[in-house]
Amino acid sequence: MDVLGIDIGGSGIKGAPVDVKEGTLAAERLRIPTPQPAKPEGVTEVVSQIVEHFSWKGPVGVTFPGVVVNGVVRTAANVHRSWVGVDAGKLFGGARVLNDADAAGLAEATFGEGRGRDGVVIMLTFGTGIGSAVFTDGRLVPNTELGHLELNGKDAERRASDKAREDHELSWDKWAERVEEYLKHVEMLFSPSLFIIGGGVSKKADKFLPHVRIDTPVVPARLQNEAGIIGAALMAAPAQAGAVPAR
Repeated sequence: MDVLGIDIGGSGIKGAPVDVKEGTLAAERLRIPTPQPAKPEGVTEVVSQIVEHFSWKGPVGVTFPGVVVNGVVRTAANVHRSWVGVDAGKLFGGARVLNDADAAGLAEATFGEGRGRDGVVIMLTFGTGIGSAVFTDGRLVPNTELGHLELNGKDAERRASDKAREDHELSWDKWAERVEEYLKHVEMLFSPSLFIIGGGVSKKADKFLPHVRIDTPVVPARLQNEAGIIGAALMAAPAQAGAVPAR
């Protein structure tokens, strides 16, 4: 069956119907720039535009760049603070809402590089911020938000996100040094068996991953920047209602 997945990011909101059996987009995705400031009203309007674009009547899954507990937003680092305390599931007409990196990680755990992997697997998405999804033997530990670990006295995502690369006009190899520093910190805390790198930079992994040298294997996300859309749809699929997908 197909489920509509919508991925809310700090710079863009993307959506597409997803074949949740195959883990593939069932139609070309639609991307609309995230309203600035990214307040609930404006973002909800864009989500509605995507639903209408696909003339969608079925289940909808939506990602959010922050901690989400039972559909309620608890943090909003890369969108407007007025989101905190909002019941996003209700706001989006009963859609299933989850953290954006958790959604991307679920997609990779089900269809991508994390499939069948034992031990601790960590997916990190590099974009406007740094999102994280932590799995232990295929089970998700939700809302970890490891982009907000302190690194050199500030949020790690302020130094090592893709936005930081652009803002500081860093070359790929110079940015790789910051990514390596961050990954070593996460590696020290969790001793993972695998890092999966997602977000838009996953399409350009050959530009920076060869410069990253740590003990843990590091691979780009197989689903690349479509992982969030696919993971959102997975969580909204009727078979997953009320449960986090296991391996």
